Amino acid sequence: MTKKTLRNYAKLITKVGVNVQKGQEVVINAETDQPEFVALVAEECYKAGAKRVVVDWNYQPLTKLGVRYRTLKDLSRVEEYQEARLKYRLETLPAMIHLHSADPDGLKGINQEKYSKATQAIRNVTKPYRDQMDNKYQWCIAAVPSVAWAKKVFPNDRKSVAVEKLWEAILYSSRCDEDPIASWDSHNKNLHAKCKYLNDLRIKTLIYKSANGTDFRVGMIEDAEFLGGAHETVQGVEFNANIPSEEVFISPKRGEADGIVYSSKPLSYQGEVIDNFSVRFENGKVVEVKAEQNEELLKKLVGMDEGAAYLGECALVPYDSPIRNSGVLFYTTLFDENAACHLALGRGFTNTIKDFDKYTLEELHAKGINDSMIHVDFMIGNEDLDIIAETVDGKTVQIFKNGNWAF
Repeated sequence: MTKKTLRNYAKLITKVGVNVQKGQEVVINAETDQPEFVALVAEECYKAGAKRVVVDWNYQPLTKLGVRYRTLKDLSRVEEYQEARLKYRLETLPAMIHLHSADPDGLKGINQEKYSKATQAIRNVTKPYRDQMDNKYQWCIAAVPSVAWAKKVFPNDRKSVAVEKLWEAILYSSRCDEDPIASWDSHNKNLHAKCKYLNDLRIKTLIYKSANGTDFRVGMIEDAEFLGGAHETVQGVEFNANIPSEEVFISPKRGEADGIVYSSKPLSYQGEVIDNFSVRFENGKVVEVKAEQNEELLKKLVGMDEGAAYLGECALVPYDSPIRNSGVLFYTTLFDENAACHLALGRGFTNTIKDFDKYTLEELHAKGINDSMIHVDFMIGNEDLDIIAETVDGKTVQIFKNGNWAF
């Protein structure tokens, strides 16, 4: 991959992704796979006026060792310096860049019971800080290839070829061409137009049906709105949270979901793959899950806390999307969720409520926004998915037909 192309990608993440502001601090979360690219991103942040760039490195083998050898009590503890860092970030609101490259099977064989309990305990401490930061800072998730991830996606190629192919797939899916900033400006306008059409309908219920068995209906919050593409912090700074992104999304009303949905792509969760699964809802809550691969891990997911068994997001993505058309199964949610309609279990998005900044968090939850320590997307879209919208004034409108937009 040429240095010019990678520089364009770093600029895209910095300027269109988090939109670094002059004098702002930046935190980059990254695996150890592409240090040269991390340095490129850091340099672009400084060129944009960042005051300081901090990199938090992650390494899956160390996570596995920690879970293996540390006690549950020790794994679950949030140390004083860690909480002090959270307080500092709440005060300074740095731009957060997450560069994904983790191996989808990188934590295979880990004690998931122990890992899940430790994660629950840690998130009980960190969640209040996250809640207070919500909608007040820019963040962006993007991706870079690792050898292990590349070999998962392209198992028949030697390592160097697989990594190059994954770079090409990432950059193509991310609309990183000769002028990626202009491409994203046009793309955002398109997504915003889709949202306006849907919001003008004043949708009350969405009904999903597919030949694979999906038969599902979900209720909307009366003053919730569809979002997609770039949006703003409460201070008015525009950013794009996901690169790539093909979705328009909304947070549904907690307690109003019934029926069954079937997965159309694997789900990578906590370093392991869950595949060929179904989720059944009654009165908004998950009452049954089945999976051919890693069913017990799926059960742990929906049991992380009370809100984990309720929906936090309904996202609409056409089957005829660049990522799906690439023919690449990425085995990571960032990309695979942008190749198919999907739902998310757990935390809803408070900014989907019109004038959300005028309400307290408790009032937003009372309106029907789900609360949870998790937010996990899973894909249900395929080539024959139909979605019907029932509006508040009694109309029936087809939103999706045969997997694609019906308008």
